[in-house]
Amino acid sequence: MSSSDDARKSHDTNPAANQDGMAKGLTNYGDRGFSLFLRKAFIKGAGYTDKALDRPVIGITNTGSAYNPCHGNAPQLIEAVKRGVLMAGGLPMDFPTMSIHESFAQPTSMYLRNLMSMDTEELLRGQPMDAVVLIGGCDKTVPAQLMGAASAGLPAVQLITGSMLTGSHRGERVGACTDCRRYWGKFRAEEIDAEEVAEVNNQLVASVGTCSVMGTASTMACIAEALGMTVPGGASPPAVTADRIRVAEESGTLAVEIARKRLTIDKILTAKAFENAMRVLLAIGGSTNGIVHLTAIAGRLGFEIDLKALDRMGRDTPVLLDLKPSGDHYMEDFHHAGGMATLLRELKPLLHLDALTVTGRTLGEEIEAAGPGFKQDVVRSMSNPIYPQGGIAVLQGNLAPGGAIIKQSAANPKLMEHEGRAVVFENAEDLALRIDSPHLDVNPEDILVLKHIGPKGAAMPEAGYMPIPKKLAMAGVKDMVRISDGRMSGTAFGTIVLHVMPESAIGGPLAYVQNGDRIRLSVANREITLLVSDQELARRMAAAPVQEPVAERGYKKLFLQSVTQADKGVDFDFLMPPLTAGTIPKIK
Repeated sequence: MSSSDDARKSHDTNPAANQDGMAKGLTNYGDRGFSLFLRKAFIKGAGYTDKALDRPVIGITNTGSAYNPCHGNAPQLIEAVKRGVLMAGGLPMDFPTMSIHESFAQPTSMYLRNLMSMDTEELLRGQPMDAVVLIGGCDKTVPAQLMGAASAGLPAVQLITGSMLTGSHRGERVGACTDCRRYWGKFRAEEIDAEEVAEVNNQLVASVGTCSVMGTASTMACIAEALGMTVPGGASPPAVTADRIRVAEESGTLAVEIARKRLTIDKILTAKAFENAMRVLLAIGGSTNGIVHLTAIAGRLGFEIDLKALDRMGRDTPVLLDLKPSGDHYMEDFHHAGGMATLLRELKPLLHLDALTVTGRTLGEEIEAAGPGFKQDVVRSMSNPIYPQGGIAVLQGNLAPGGAIIKQSAANPKLMEHEGRAVVFENAEDLALRIDSPHLDVNPEDILVLKHIGPKGAAMPEAGYMPIPKKLAMAGVKDMVRISDGRMSGTAFGTIVLHVMPESAIGGPLAYVQNGDRIRLSVANREITLLVSDQELARRMAAAPVQEPVAERGYKKLFLQSVTQADKGVDFDFLMPPLTAGTIPKIK
């Protein structure tokens, strides 16, 4: 093509022409031809030719940040994605978005998840691209990206940053963050000294990458692949391996293919895909956060999650993955065992094998393409599970009329049928002030109750994993029943009831629990009951009506005005579509 032909193409004023690539989403100056002419003039300042600009444009989200070691390999991943895009005939364009790290986000990473989803959505809408590769890893980044991409509606591929490598402490293999909690618990109980806890601190995170156990990051990686949003095998390769770099290259190539096919994200994120993801969440002993995030992603497409149906699904979906905190292994072991293909092969009878994936093939076809399994000890068979039911159970009762959840696969079986006296903390500050006091009136049979850490109360931090009171920890107590309206890290363990709805900050029954009240937990019956009469509870509510928290300005004001409860994904109400597409899962 001659330069004059290129020039005429740049000046094309036909509104129906050139709707892809650099001609997408032009700023409207009243002259479309001039808009494209101006855009191309500026991008050519970076050295691009018309030939390059005629290719499908593939966006690449750059979530690298000095505050986010989970994304420390982002530069290498971006280069590999670009290589794959170029090999397939596309034009790669990386651009920065928000990056959230669990340990560096104040007041909590959940507070910023919806903001990151909005940032992602609007940049996907506002910049010309035919498809996008979403690079995410740390807990809230993958759900934020899938939420934003679901709303934007583009063809999209999720690229996981990958898990960290494990370290070694005095001959014991360790990894973040289950072992972080375990060793800190030993330190609080004075089983190890300050010198040893400082020593292990240097070994818990042996490389960049996400937590090496089945925490929220690993859970979302597995869920992303189960949804069909990654290249096959994209969930498990560790961050610093050649396998991870190859997955990145394949993701770039695949992005060009789905751009040409116009395989938009709504064709992948179907009701069947979400049901498959729920099966996987249950079978991996995944993070309880996975329910909140799946609900939010599904909500962007108009689907509502039926928690009771999810619980029924869990009764015939055993935990098969032997990973901490429900088992013994780490993510790199899962990868060596064949990764998600090995797990999905075992789950085949429970999956919708006709669900479409980003490859253009069905999930069933991808499982077959992965080939036969091989001997390994990380993924169990259906006849020899780690735990006979799904890792997560859904509870209800007068303490949680809207429901609550417990990670039963990481709980103490002896405490899952338990009645005890409530020891109440009004908020996280109250907990921090009194939990280590030698004067705290508490015994091992009591139930710790923490209020005001739900979505509106405190942006739902992972404070549901309340520490064992120090005087009990020093006496050898390792677990107690704990109840809150907050969340718990997927790396944590214990008999912990979470996501109590409605939350205390909006007047849920949890707000009116008092010291000394009796509470009964029955996981077998899926019940969580405050043993106080309806009349007494009504009296307490009338005597002390709750004032919902408000803010004067800024993002906090928007958050408090708009955030939903856990059963709606803790998303903003205005980000959901006006019409409901249906309820999932469809389990009788």
